[in-house]
Amino acid sequence: MRSSSKKGARTVALSVEGIGVPVEVRRNASARRLTLRVSKTRRAVVMTLPSTCRIEDADRFLKTHADWVRDRLGRVPEPVPLVDGAVIPLRGRPHRIFHSGQTRGAPVVRVETPPRGTGRLEVAGRPEHAPRRLKDWLIAEAHRDLGARVASHAAKLGVRARHISLRDQTTRWGSCSASGYLSFSWRLILAPAYVLDYVAAHEVAHLLEMNHGPRFWKLVADSVPLLEEAKNWLRNEGTNLHRYAGA
Repeated sequence: MRSSSKKGARTVALSVEGIGVPVEVRRNASARRLTLRVSKTRRAVVMTLPSTCRIEDADRFLKTHADWVRDRLGRVPEPVPLVDGAVIPLRGRPHRIFHSGQTRGAPVVRVETPPRGTGRLEVAGRPEHAPRRLKDWLIAEAHRDLGARVASHAAKLGVRARHISLRDQTTRWGSCSASGYLSFSWRLILAPAYVLDYVAAHEVAHLLEMNHGPRFWKLVADSVPLLEEAKNWLRNEGTNLHRYAGA
């Protein structure tokens, strides 16, 4: 077992009965026993230890529960890196990635979205840089789409967002601070447009109502015709978006 510290958590390399995944080992002074969970958004195991537990005991515990770990990992979809030939969603539609290589005067990413079937994302530049260039482009597209929808919803409600930032959040799709700063997951660009629109409207409504009471939900419902459809989509399909741009 190898370990290294990172933001208060110790990451260890687990190798038990052919399983090779990162394990985040976290010590918690209030924990009374060892616990295990498998992240739903990435192929990783999270283990919580009481402060007095030894790493050797944790290793034995993992080996004892290897079958449970393997079963849960088997339910987590494999990550999809942004490599040539991979298929990823863009605004809810599948698109296949093509690395076109060096092309003078070509845009970073050229998009073809046919009425039906799988579209095409043609990424220019050196192949080794293509995944990063595509991810940067996706983030920029997310910022553009979210900025437009936030501006539209804010104008309707007579409010103003002070700043919009994008992150790779795993626990929420958006957030709003009391000072008017909005933050979103860039992965919303992978979801259908009405889903991104719902999250934008949701956070803008928080500029007036910093709660989830009846007045808040009325504001959102008045702004988003497909409110329930968007909420259901995120509930059923949202976790799957974290597969993309994996290692």
